Amino acid sequence: MTTAATPDAALDLAAVRAAFPALARTHGGQPVAYFDGPGGTQVPRSVADAMHDYLLHHNANTHWAYPTSAETDAIIDGAREAVADLLGGAPNEIVFGHNMTTLAFHLARALHRGGGDVAPFGSGDEIVVTELDHHGNVAPWCALARECGGTVRVARMDTATGTLDWDHLASLLGPRTRLLAIGAASNALGTITDVARAAAMARAVGALTFVDGVHAVPHVPFDVRALADAGVGFVGCSSYKFYGPHAGILWGRADLLASLDVPKLDPAPETAPERFETGTQNHEGIAGIAATVDFLASLGDDAGVASGTRRERLARAFARLHAAGQGLVALLWDGLRAIPGVAVYGPPPGTARTPTVSFTVAGHRSRDVAIALAARGVFVSHGDFYAQTVAERYGVGDEGFVRAGCAAYTTRAEVERLVAGVAALVRS
Repeated sequence: MTTAATPDAALDLAAVRAAFPALARTHGGQPVAYFDGPGGTQVPRSVADAMHDYLLHHNANTHWAYPTSAETDAIIDGAREAVADLLGGAPNEIVFGHNMTTLAFHLARALHRGGGDVAPFGSGDEIVVTELDHHGNVAPWCALARECGGTVRVARMDTATGTLDWDHLASLLGPRTRLLAIGAASNALGTITDVARAAAMARAVGALTFVDGVHAVPHVPFDVRALADAGVGFVGCSSYKFYGPHAGILWGRADLLASLDVPKLDPAPETAPERFETGTQNHEGIAGIAATVDFLASLGDDAGVASGTRRERLARAFARLHAAGQGLVALLWDGLRAIPGVAVYGPPPGTARTPTVSFTVAGHRSRDVAIALAARGVFVSHGDFYAQTVAERYGVGDEGFVRAGCAAYTTRAEVERLVAGVAALVRS
Protein backbone atom coordinates (compact mmCIF):
# COMPACT_ATOMS: atom_id res chain seq x y z
CA MET A 1 0.00 0.00 0.00
CA THR A 2 1.07 3.56 -0.58
CA THR A 3 0.05 6.84 0.99
CA ALA A 4 -2.65 8.62 -0.97
CA ALA A 5 -1.39 11.67 -2.83
CA THR A 6 -2.91 15.09 -2.25
CA PRO A 7 -5.87 15.38 -4.65
CA ASP A 8 -5.43 17.93 -7.41
CA ALA A 9 -9.20 18.42 -7.55
CA ALA A 10 -12.28 17.27 -5.67
CA LEU A 11 -14.21 14.19 -6.70
CA ASP A 12 -16.98 15.12 -9.16
CA LEU A 13 -19.73 13.50 -7.14
CA ALA A 14 -22.52 14.35 -9.58
CA ALA A 15 -20.63 12.67 -12.42
CA VAL A 16 -19.87 9.65 -10.25
CA ARG A 17 -23.48 9.21 -9.24
CA ALA A 18 -24.67 9.53 -12.84
CA ALA A 19 -22.66 6.41 -13.67
CA PHE A 20 -24.68 4.15 -11.31
CA PRO A 21 -28.18 3.13 -12.45
CA ALA A 22 -28.87 1.58 -9.02
CA LEU A 23 -29.03 5.06 -7.51
CA ALA A 24 -32.34 5.65 -9.32
CA ARG A 25 -34.01 3.06 -7.09
CA THR A 26 -36.46 4.19 -4.43
CA HIS A 27 -37.72 2.36 -1.35
CA GLY A 28 -40.35 3.53 1.08
CA GLY A 29 -40.77 6.69 -0.96
CA GLN A 30 -37.09 7.61 -0.57
CA PRO A 31 -34.14 7.31 -2.95
CA VAL A 32 -32.03 4.42 -1.76
CA ALA A 33 -28.78 5.32 0.04
CA TYR A 34 -26.43 2.35 -0.30
CA PHE A 35 -24.15 1.93 2.72
CA ASP A 36 -23.58 -1.78 2.04
CA GLY A 37 -20.42 -1.27 -0.03
CA PRO A 38 -18.10 -3.20 2.33
CA GLY A 39 -20.16 -6.27 1.44
CA GLY A 40 -20.37 -5.36 -2.25
CA THR A 41 -20.61 -2.03 -4.03
CA GLN A 42 -23.01 -0.98 -6.74
CA VAL A 43 -21.83 -1.28 -10.36
CA PRO A 44 -21.48 1.51 -12.94
CA ARG A 45 -23.20 1.13 -16.29
CA SER A 46 -19.86 0.92 -18.13
CA VAL A 47 -18.98 -2.29 -16.26
CA ALA A 48 -22.32 -3.94 -17.00
CA ASP A 49 -22.02 -2.81 -20.64
CA ALA A 50 -18.59 -4.45 -20.95
CA MET A 51 -19.93 -7.74 -19.61
CA HIS A 52 -23.01 -7.52 -21.86
CA ASP A 53 -20.83 -6.79 -24.89
CA TYR A 54 -18.54 -9.73 -24.16
CA LEU A 55 -21.38 -12.23 -23.82
CA LEU A 56 -23.22 -11.08 -26.94
CA HIS A 57 -20.30 -10.40 -29.28
CA HIS A 58 -17.09 -12.15 -28.14
CA ASN A 59 -18.17 -15.20 -26.14
CA ALA A 60 -15.78 -18.14 -26.65
CA ASN A 61 -13.25 -20.30 -24.92
CA THR A 62 -9.58 -19.44 -25.07
CA HIS A 63 -6.54 -20.17 -27.23
CA TRP A 64 -8.28 -21.38 -30.37
CA ALA A 65 -7.78 -20.25 -33.98
CA TYR A 66 -10.93 -18.27 -34.67
CA PRO A 67 -11.82 -14.61 -34.05
CA THR A 68 -14.02 -14.76 -30.95
CA SER A 69 -11.51 -16.97 -29.17
CA ALA A 70 -8.69 -14.58 -30.04
CA GLU A 71 -10.87 -11.69 -28.87
CA THR A 72 -11.45 -13.49 -25.56
CA ASP A 73 -7.70 -13.98 -25.15
CA ALA A 74 -7.16 -10.27 -25.79
CA ILE A 75 -9.87 -9.27 -23.30
CA ILE A 76 -8.32 -11.44 -20.58
CA ASP A 77 -4.83 -10.10 -21.35
CA GLY A 78 -6.20 -6.56 -21.19
CA ALA A 79 -7.82 -7.25 -17.83
CA ARG A 80 -4.52 -8.53 -16.43
CA GLU A 81 -2.86 -5.32 -17.60
CA ALA A 82 -5.61 -3.23 -15.99
CA VAL A 83 -5.36 -4.99 -12.62
CA ALA A 84 -1.57 -4.79 -12.79
CA ASP A 85 -1.94 -1.02 -13.15
CA LEU A 86 -4.35 -0.95 -10.20
CA LEU A 87 -2.04 -2.90 -7.89
CA GLY A 88 1.33 -1.81 -9.27
CA GLY A 89 2.40 -5.26 -10.45
CA ALA A 90 2.91 -7.03 -13.76
CA PRO A 91 0.24 -8.72 -15.93
CA ASN A 92 1.83 -12.17 -15.50
CA GLU A 93 1.33 -11.83 -11.73
CA ILE A 94 -2.48 -11.46 -11.90
CA VAL A 95 -4.62 -14.54 -11.28
CA PHE A 96 -8.40 -14.53 -11.66
CA GLY A 97 -10.77 -16.75 -9.70
CA HIS A 98 -14.17 -17.11 -8.09
CA ASN A 99 -13.41 -14.95 -5.02
CA MET A 100 -10.53 -14.28 -2.67
CA THR A 101 -11.52 -17.05 -0.26
CA THR A 102 -11.47 -19.69 -3.00
CA LEU A 103 -8.13 -18.41 -4.28
CA ALA A 104 -6.69 -18.48 -0.76
CA PHE A 105 -7.72 -22.13 -0.28
CA HIS A 106 -6.15 -22.94 -3.67
CA LEU A 107 -2.95 -21.15 -2.70
CA ALA A 108 -2.90 -22.98 0.65
CA ARG A 109 -2.86 -26.30 -1.17
CA ALA A 110 0.04 -25.11 -3.32
CA LEU A 111 2.02 -23.92 -0.29
CA HIS A 112 1.47 -27.28 1.38
CA ARG A 113 3.20 -28.92 -1.61
CA GLY A 114 5.88 -26.25 -1.90
CA GLY A 115 7.99 -25.71 -4.99
CA GLY A 116 10.98 -23.70 -6.10
CA ASP A 117 12.55 -22.00 -3.11
CA VAL A 118 9.49 -22.75 -0.94
CA ALA A 119 9.84 -25.96 1.06
CA PRO A 120 6.65 -28.00 1.54
CA PHE A 121 4.80 -27.09 4.72
CA GLY A 122 5.15 -29.80 7.34
CA SER A 123 4.82 -30.84 10.95
CA GLY A 124 5.86 -28.13 13.40
CA ASP A 125 5.52 -25.28 10.93
CA GLU A 126 3.66 -22.24 12.24
CA ILE A 127 1.25 -19.86 10.54
CA VAL A 128 0.35 -16.51 12.10
CA VAL A 129 -3.05 -14.88 11.54
CA THR A 130 -4.71 -11.96 13.34
CA GLU A 131 -7.91 -11.36 15.29
CA LEU A 132 -8.73 -8.40 13.03
CA ASP A 133 -9.17 -10.54 9.96
CA HIS A 134 -12.11 -11.74 7.93
CA HIS A 135 -12.21 -15.52 8.29
CA GLY A 136 -11.54 -15.83 4.56
CA ASN A 137 -7.99 -15.00 5.63
CA VAL A 138 -8.06 -17.41 8.55
CA ALA A 139 -9.85 -20.62 7.52
CA PRO A 140 -7.60 -21.47 4.53
CA TRP A 141 -4.51 -21.28 6.71
CA CYS A 142 -6.11 -23.27 9.51
CA ALA A 143 -6.87 -25.95 6.91
CA LEU A 144 -3.25 -25.86 5.74
CA ALA A 145 -2.03 -26.27 9.33
CA ARG A 146 -4.34 -29.25 9.90
CA GLU A 147 -3.21 -30.92 6.71
CA CYS A 148 0.51 -30.46 7.32
CA GLY A 149 0.52 -30.98 11.09
CA GLY A 150 1.39 -27.37 11.77
CA THR A 151 0.13 -24.77 14.22
CA VAL A 152 -1.83 -21.54 13.81
CA ARG A 153 -0.96 -18.70 16.16
CA VAL A 154 -3.27 -15.68 16.46
CA ALA A 155 -2.06 -12.10 16.93
CA ARG A 156 -4.33 -10.11 19.21
CA MET A 157 -6.16 -6.91 18.42
CA ASP A 158 -6.32 -4.00 20.86
CA THR A 159 -10.02 -3.47 21.48
CA ALA A 160 -9.41 0.00 22.93
CA THR A 161 -8.17 1.23 19.55
CA GLY A 162 -9.42 -1.39 17.11
CA THR A 163 -5.87 -1.92 15.88
CA LEU A 164 -3.32 -4.72 15.79
CA ASP A 165 -1.29 -5.44 18.92
CA TRP A 166 2.15 -5.11 17.35
CA ASP A 167 4.05 -6.34 20.39
CA HIS A 168 1.98 -9.49 20.47
CA LEU A 169 2.52 -10.06 16.75
CA ALA A 170 6.27 -9.72 17.25
CA SER A 171 6.17 -12.26 20.07
CA LEU A 172 4.52 -14.85 17.80
CA LEU A 173 7.00 -14.62 14.93
CA GLY A 174 9.93 -16.99 15.25
CA PRO A 175 12.10 -19.58 13.54
CA ARG A 176 9.15 -21.95 12.98
CA THR A 177 6.98 -19.27 11.32
CA ARG A 178 6.39 -20.07 7.64
CA LEU A 179 3.53 -17.71 6.78
CA LEU A 180 1.95 -14.52 8.08
CA ALA A 181 -1.61 -13.96 6.83
CA ILE A 182 -2.74 -10.42 7.54
CA GLY A 183 -5.48 -8.07 6.37
CA ALA A 184 -4.65 -4.66 4.98
CA ALA A 185 -7.93 -3.28 6.36
CA SER A 186 -10.64 -4.63 8.65
CA ASN A 187 -13.98 -5.04 6.90
CA ALA A 188 -15.70 -4.69 10.28
CA LEU A 189 -13.86 -1.76 11.84
CA GLY A 190 -12.24 0.03 8.91
CA THR A 191 -8.82 -0.26 10.57
CA ILE A 192 -5.94 0.05 8.10
CA THR A 193 -2.90 -2.01 9.11
CA ASP A 194 0.65 -1.30 7.97
CA VAL A 195 1.15 -4.60 6.18
CA ALA A 196 4.59 -3.61 4.86
CA ARG A 197 5.77 -3.28 8.46
CA ALA A 198 4.25 -6.64 9.36
CA ALA A 199 5.73 -8.34 6.29
CA ALA A 200 9.19 -7.01 7.11
CA MET A 201 8.86 -8.52 10.58
CA ALA A 202 7.86 -11.85 9.05
CA ARG A 203 10.65 -11.75 6.48
CA ALA A 204 13.16 -11.21 9.27
CA VAL A 205 12.34 -14.73 10.53
CA GLY A 206 12.22 -16.22 7.02
CA ALA A 207 8.43 -16.24 6.56
CA LEU A 208 6.25 -15.33 3.58
CA THR A 209 3.31 -12.92 3.92
CA PHE A 210 -0.15 -13.17 2.39
CA VAL A 211 -2.17 -9.93 2.43
CA ASP A 212 -5.97 -9.85 2.33
CA GLY A 213 -6.60 -6.64 0.42
CA VAL A 214 -10.35 -7.10 -0.10
CA HIS A 215 -11.46 -4.20 2.10
CA ALA A 216 -8.40 -2.05 1.46
CA VAL A 217 -8.16 -2.04 -2.34
CA PRO A 218 -11.34 0.08 -2.79
CA HIS A 219 -9.89 2.78 -0.55
CA VAL A 220 -6.09 2.65 -0.50
CA PRO A 221 -3.60 2.80 -3.40
CA PHE A 222 -1.50 -0.36 -3.62
CA ASP A 223 2.09 -0.80 -4.76
CA VAL A 224 2.77 -4.53 -4.75
CA ARG A 225 6.34 -3.99 -5.93
CA ALA A 226 7.07 -2.11 -2.71
CA LEU A 227 5.16 -4.73 -0.71
CA ALA A 228 7.20 -7.48 -2.35
CA ASP A 229 10.38 -5.68 -1.29
CA ALA A 230 9.01 -5.78 2.28
CA GLY A 231 8.37 -9.52 2.08
CA VAL A 232 4.82 -9.86 0.74
CA GLY A 233 4.38 -12.80 -1.61
CA PHE A 234 0.67 -12.56 -2.35
CA VAL A 235 -2.24 -10.10 -2.21
CA GLY A 236 -5.88 -11.14 -2.63
CA CYS A 237 -8.83 -8.92 -3.44
CA SER A 238 -12.34 -9.06 -4.91
CA SER A 239 -13.60 -6.78 -7.67
CA TYR A 240 -17.17 -6.63 -6.35
CA LYS A 241 -15.85 -4.55 -3.45
CA PHE A 242 -14.62 -1.84 -5.87
CA TYR A 243 -17.55 -1.40 -8.29
CA GLY A 244 -17.00 -4.56 -10.32
CA PRO A 245 -18.47 -8.02 -10.86
CA HIS A 246 -18.41 -10.86 -8.36
CA ALA A 247 -14.92 -12.26 -8.95
CA GLY A 248 -11.65 -12.73 -7.10
CA ILE A 249 -8.11 -11.60 -7.90
CA LEU A 250 -4.78 -12.87 -6.63
CA TRP A 251 -1.52 -11.01 -7.16
CA GLY A 252 1.45 -13.27 -6.66
CA ARG A 253 5.15 -12.66 -6.97
CA ALA A 254 6.10 -13.98 -10.40
CA ASP A 255 8.70 -16.47 -9.15
CA LEU A 256 6.22 -17.95 -6.68
CA LEU A 257 3.42 -18.30 -9.22
CA ALA A 258 5.85 -20.00 -11.59
CA SER A 259 7.36 -22.45 -9.12
CA LEU A 260 4.78 -23.54 -6.53
CA ASP A 261 3.35 -27.01 -7.06
CA VAL A 262 -0.18 -25.79 -7.59
CA PRO A 263 -2.92 -28.41 -8.08
CA LYS A 264 -3.83 -28.37 -11.78
CA LEU A 265 -4.89 -30.56 -14.66
CA ASP A 266 -1.97 -32.01 -16.58
CA PRO A 267 -3.02 -30.56 -19.98
CA ALA A 268 -3.60 -27.08 -18.51
CA PRO A 269 -1.00 -24.33 -19.14
CA GLU A 270 2.19 -24.63 -17.11
CA THR A 271 3.06 -20.94 -17.39
CA ALA A 272 2.08 -18.31 -14.83
CA PRO A 273 -0.44 -16.94 -14.14
CA GLU A 274 -2.71 -19.41 -15.99
CA ARG A 275 -1.27 -22.40 -14.12
CA PHE A 276 -3.05 -21.04 -11.02
CA GLU A 277 -6.43 -20.73 -12.77
CA THR A 278 -8.53 -23.88 -12.63
CA GLY A 279 -10.83 -24.64 -15.56
CA THR A 280 -12.66 -22.14 -17.71
CA GLN A 281 -12.76 -18.73 -16.13
CA ASN A 282 -15.62 -16.23 -15.78
CA HIS A 283 -14.74 -14.40 -19.01
CA GLU A 284 -17.59 -11.91 -18.82
CA GLY A 285 -16.58 -11.12 -15.24
CA ILE A 286 -12.98 -10.60 -16.32
CA ALA A 287 -14.17 -8.22 -19.04
CA GLY A 288 -16.06 -6.40 -16.29
CA ILE A 289 -12.96 -6.23 -14.10
CA ALA A 290 -11.06 -4.40 -16.86
CA ALA A 291 -13.93 -1.94 -17.22
CA THR A 292 -14.01 -1.50 -13.44
CA VAL A 293 -10.36 -0.43 -13.33
CA ASP A 294 -11.00 1.98 -16.20
CA PHE A 295 -13.96 3.42 -14.30
CA LEU A 296 -11.78 3.96 -11.24
CA ALA A 297 -9.11 5.61 -13.39
CA SER A 298 -11.73 7.94 -14.84
CA LEU A 299 -12.31 9.36 -11.34
CA GLY A 300 -8.85 10.90 -11.67
CA ASP A 301 -9.81 12.80 -14.82
CA ASP A 302 -11.17 16.34 -15.11
CA ALA A 303 -14.22 17.02 -17.28
CA GLY A 304 -13.87 13.53 -18.76
CA VAL A 305 -10.43 14.23 -20.22
CA ALA A 306 -7.85 11.51 -19.52
CA SER A 307 -4.35 12.74 -18.73
CA GLY A 308 -1.34 10.52 -18.04
CA THR A 309 -1.00 6.77 -17.73
CA ARG A 310 -3.75 4.65 -16.24
CA ARG A 311 -1.60 4.19 -13.13
CA GLU A 312 -1.23 7.98 -12.79
CA ARG A 313 -4.95 8.50 -13.29
CA LEU A 314 -5.64 5.88 -10.62
CA ALA A 315 -3.33 7.68 -8.20
CA ARG A 316 -5.32 10.91 -8.64
CA ALA A 317 -8.58 9.00 -8.30
CA PHE A 318 -7.58 7.39 -5.02
CA ALA A 319 -6.42 10.71 -3.63
CA ARG A 320 -9.84 12.18 -4.39
CA LEU A 321 -11.68 9.15 -3.03
CA HIS A 322 -9.60 9.30 0.16
CA ALA A 323 -10.33 13.00 0.70
CA ALA A 324 -14.05 12.51 0.13
CA GLY A 325 -14.18 9.40 2.32
CA GLN A 326 -12.42 11.03 5.25
CA GLY A 327 -14.94 13.86 5.28
CA LEU A 328 -17.85 11.43 5.20
CA VAL A 329 -16.51 9.12 7.90
CA ALA A 330 -15.98 12.05 10.27
CA LEU A 331 -19.58 13.17 9.71
CA LEU A 332 -20.87 9.63 10.24
CA TRP A 333 -18.72 8.91 13.31
CA ASP A 334 -19.51 12.19 15.06
CA GLY A 335 -23.20 11.99 14.22
CA LEU A 336 -23.60 8.47 15.57
CA ARG A 337 -21.57 9.14 18.72
CA ALA A 338 -23.86 12.06 19.57
CA ILE A 339 -26.89 9.75 19.82
CA PRO A 340 -27.54 8.34 23.32
CA GLY A 341 -27.05 4.58 23.50
CA VAL A 342 -25.07 4.30 20.26
CA ALA A 343 -21.58 2.80 20.46
CA VAL A 344 -19.13 3.04 17.57
CA TYR A 345 -16.15 0.74 17.10
CA GLY A 346 -12.70 1.01 15.61
CA PRO A 347 -10.22 3.84 15.10
CA PRO A 348 -11.60 7.40 15.11
CA PRO A 349 -11.53 9.70 12.08
CA GLY A 350 -8.14 11.20 11.38
CA THR A 351 -6.36 7.90 11.92
CA ALA A 352 -5.52 5.15 9.42
CA ARG A 353 -8.98 3.86 8.53
CA THR A 354 -11.43 3.39 5.67
CA PRO A 355 -14.81 5.19 5.59
CA THR A 356 -16.54 2.18 7.19
CA VAL A 357 -18.12 2.40 10.64
CA SER A 358 -19.64 -0.39 12.72
CA PHE A 359 -21.96 0.51 15.57
CA THR A 360 -24.56 -0.87 17.97
CA VAL A 361 -27.70 0.68 19.42
CA ALA A 362 -28.50 -0.15 23.05
CA GLY A 363 -31.78 -2.01 23.42
CA HIS A 364 -32.06 -2.79 19.70
CA ARG A 365 -30.96 -5.87 17.81
CA SER A 366 -28.64 -5.06 14.94
CA ARG A 367 -30.97 -6.72 12.46
CA ASP A 368 -33.85 -4.57 13.72
CA VAL A 369 -31.77 -1.42 13.28
CA ALA A 370 -31.05 -2.45 9.69
CA ILE A 371 -34.75 -3.10 9.06
CA ALA A 372 -35.74 0.28 10.49
CA LEU A 373 -33.17 2.09 8.35
CA ALA A 374 -34.19 0.16 5.24
CA ALA A 375 -37.75 1.44 5.72
CA ARG A 376 -36.25 4.92 5.28
CA GLY A 377 -34.39 3.89 2.13
CA VAL A 378 -31.05 3.53 3.93
CA PHE A 379 -29.44 0.16 3.24
CA VAL A 380 -26.88 -1.02 5.83
CA SER A 381 -25.40 -4.41 6.70
CA HIS A 382 -25.69 -6.23 10.01
CA GLY A 383 -23.93 -9.20 11.62
CA ASP A 384 -20.28 -10.15 12.04
CA PHE A 385 -19.37 -9.90 8.32
CA TYR A 386 -17.23 -13.04 8.69
CA ALA A 387 -14.97 -11.01 11.01
CA GLN A 388 -16.22 -13.35 13.70
CA THR A 389 -13.33 -12.88 16.10
CA VAL A 390 -13.72 -9.08 16.05
CA ALA A 391 -17.38 -9.45 17.03
CA GLU A 392 -16.45 -11.88 19.81
CA ARG A 393 -13.77 -9.59 21.21
CA TYR A 394 -16.28 -6.75 21.48
CA GLY A 395 -18.91 -9.00 23.04
CA VAL A 396 -21.42 -8.66 20.21
CA GLY A 397 -20.92 -12.15 18.79
CA ASP A 398 -24.60 -13.17 18.81
CA GLU A 399 -26.06 -9.99 17.36
CA GLY A 400 -23.06 -8.49 15.62
CA PHE A 401 -22.78 -4.90 14.49
CA VAL A 402 -24.62 -2.55 12.21
CA ARG A 403 -22.16 -1.53 9.49
CA ALA A 404 -22.25 1.54 7.25
CA GLY A 405 -19.66 1.98 4.53
CA CYS A 406 -19.23 5.10 2.44
CA ALA A 407 -18.45 4.59 -1.24
CA ALA A 408 -17.55 6.79 -4.20
CA TYR A 409 -21.24 7.62 -4.71
CA THR A 410 -22.08 8.45 -1.05
CA THR A 411 -23.22 12.01 -0.27
CA ARG A 412 -23.20 14.02 2.93
CA ALA A 413 -27.00 14.18 2.73
CA GLU A 414 -27.15 10.39 2.73
CA VAL A 415 -24.93 10.21 5.81
CA GLU A 416 -27.19 12.72 7.53
CA ARG A 417 -30.24 10.59 6.60
CA LEU A 418 -28.59 7.54 8.19
CA VAL A 419 -27.77 9.40 11.39
CA ALA A 420 -31.28 10.88 11.54
CA GLY A 421 -32.76 7.40 11.09
CA VAL A 422 -30.78 6.01 14.00
CA ALA A 423 -31.70 8.99 16.18
CA ALA A 424 -35.39 8.51 15.35
CA LEU A 425 -35.17 4.82 16.25
CA VAL A 426 -33.62 5.69 19.64
CA ARG A 427 -36.35 8.23 20.34
CA SER A 428 -39.19 5.87 19.40
